[in-house]
Amino acid sequence: MSYFVTGATGFIGRYLVSKLLARKGTAKSPGLVHVLVRKDSQKKLEAIARKMGWDMKRVVVVTGDMTAPKCGLSAAQLRALSGKVKHFFHLAAVYDLTASAESQRKANIDGTAHALELAVAIKAGCFHHTSSIAAAGLYPGVFREDMFDEAEGLDDPYLRTKHDSEGLVRNEKRIAWRIYRPGMVVGHSQTGEMDKIDGPYYFFTFLKKLREMLPPWMPTLGIEGGRINIVPVDFVVDAMDHIAHKSKLDGQCFHLTDPEPMRVGEVLNTFARAGHAPEMTMRIDARMFAFVPSGVRGAVGNLPPVRRFIGMLLRDFKIPKETLKFITYPTRFDNRETERALKGTGITVPPLDSYAWRLWDYWERHLDPDLFVDRTLKGKVRNKVVVITGGSSGIGLATAEKVAAAGAVTIIVARGEEELFKARDAMKAAGGKVFAYTADLADLADCDRLVKQVLAEHDHVDILINNAGRSIRRSIELSYDRFHDFERTMQLNYFGSLRLIMGFMPKMTERRRGHIINISSIGVLASSPRFSAYVASKAALDAFSRCAQGELSGKGISFTTINMPLVKTPMIAPTKMYDSVPTLTPDEAADLLVKAIIEKPSRIATRLGIFSALLNAVAPKAYEVVMNTAFELFPDSAAAKGDKKGIKDEQASNEQIAFAAVMRGVHW
Repeated sequence: MSYFVTGATGFIGRYLVSKLLARKGTAKSPGLVHVLVRKDSQKKLEAIARKMGWDMKRVVVVTGDMTAPKCGLSAAQLRALSGKVKHFFHLAAVYDLTASAESQRKANIDGTAHALELAVAIKAGCFHHTSSIAAAGLYPGVFREDMFDEAEGLDDPYLRTKHDSEGLVRNEKRIAWRIYRPGMVVGHSQTGEMDKIDGPYYFFTFLKKLREMLPPWMPTLGIEGGRINIVPVDFVVDAMDHIAHKSKLDGQCFHLTDPEPMRVGEVLNTFARAGHAPEMTMRIDARMFAFVPSGVRGAVGNLPPVRRFIGMLLRDFKIPKETLKFITYPTRFDNRETERALKGTGITVPPLDSYAWRLWDYWERHLDPDLFVDRTLKGKVRNKVVVITGGSSGIGLATAEKVAAAGAVTIIVARGEEELFKARDAMKAAGGKVFAYTADLADLADCDRLVKQVLAEHDHVDILINNAGRSIRRSIELSYDRFHDFERTMQLNYFGSLRLIMGFMPKMTERRRGHIINISSIGVLASSPRFSAYVASKAALDAFSRCAQGELSGKGISFTTINMPLVKTPMIAPTKMYDSVPTLTPDEAADLLVKAIIEKPSRIATRLGIFSALLNAVAPKAYEVVMNTAFELFPDSAAAKGDKKGIKDEQASNEQIAFAAVMRGVHW
């Protein structure tokens, strides 16, 4: 018994060929499997054959082209195959909602017409057409296996071409045929293997991001959705193989579907459990919004900010817009003919929760789009101009060393010439392209001079890191006669940074790309007492960045605010108590800057910082008690009091150390 298979290099096709080869032939009929392959896909077929373990003595490669009449076979090829193929399996098609209408028409409709021509020309016994439940369109209700013309909602090119291609087979009178309509095909239930992201896989990135943001026990809000019919590839192939070889079933259609499909919300929760992400414990049925007139829904959906926001979310989660219409999928599929044909074989659809973890594991190891993103610092900064203020020591120096080693044109800025040039020379000796400029960033005229000089010598700046800053830890009661504390912090932390941003921004907007990274403080989120001058200046820069993002994100400019926890740098040296509390090293802090450069998030903050801001917003009075307790527990330092002699005697108490450990990274 010989076979002919189109689409053998496809996902279902490769498993079907393996299944056909598993059938034992005879000496007279060794069970050859002829596979149609384009000339430029032969190496792909060979790789698949090795991976699947095919017996290539029984696989006959037939070079052709689905886009040509009779699949591009020559007269000699047709004569060689004539009368020798009992089963002709047609699987070649485009299974991609995002593909163009023209490419889908050529592959799905024209390709089926050419396959039928070929099957008739070689006098094949039976034409087995792999259709899809998509042939039903968006039919509202139960769609039986004997239904076809009743399909509705075929506006989508994929639905239309799958419907029309099946129609060609149904109208064929020259050859016997059988039609198979698989549900949404996912990976192998035993291995998890899948060849591409499709169907429920589109939502895996979203679930992964939920896992990264929230603990798995956190309840979340989701959508109930319609019933989505998911089947693993091994069930589809086993069912096709068995039904194809069973007699007296010509002219019938078979739904290879799950008789008890789950709703979209249940499916997502199943994969959330598999991926250790929080489940959507409260799910909203989208039909509850049906009372809103369609015209109103359409008008709201077409508002520019709404479209842009939805587009941004879909891009971030890598979900094609075309998939949204299937969230409220209205069709159920009756599969009684398939169940009758498979009775007694043990071929059934396994429960999704029994193999969902395998699908997730395979996706995370092989298909996760993040695996293919260049997440190296070198890939983001090589030959880019990066300006780092406060680059001669601490966080700035550690960051400069990393970006210089990654191939950036690194510009470090600081006030002290000796230390600055020493840092530059060390990085240049290590092979970095490093330039050093002295500037007093508290002097706005000096800021302007720096901007002018950098642009004159380097043309533009790709990344500006506002790292230079001044911190003052002093209670308000000790600051009544020290108004200059507030002026000094604001002058450097806010006005100096803002002056550089405004100086480099015109060139960034002209080139439609640029990244501003502002080193803020966890104190802005925690509202740390005794840091009113410092926190206020950093909060001003945070507020400016949030406003600027709204204006400039459409012009290719990104802003990232890093609410940095306590770092052991010379800036905190006057407060000797900090020697005994948990702090980051400058190198650890620099890693946060590397993360900012690579990922370009709007904000980087610790969970504690975010929790503090949330608690302050939800229960401000309770948070006030916590902050006042900390204020009383951590007195003003000797330096803040002007007592230079007492600095050496400062030591942290056990209570202070314990409190600081619990509130790790917060300035007290």
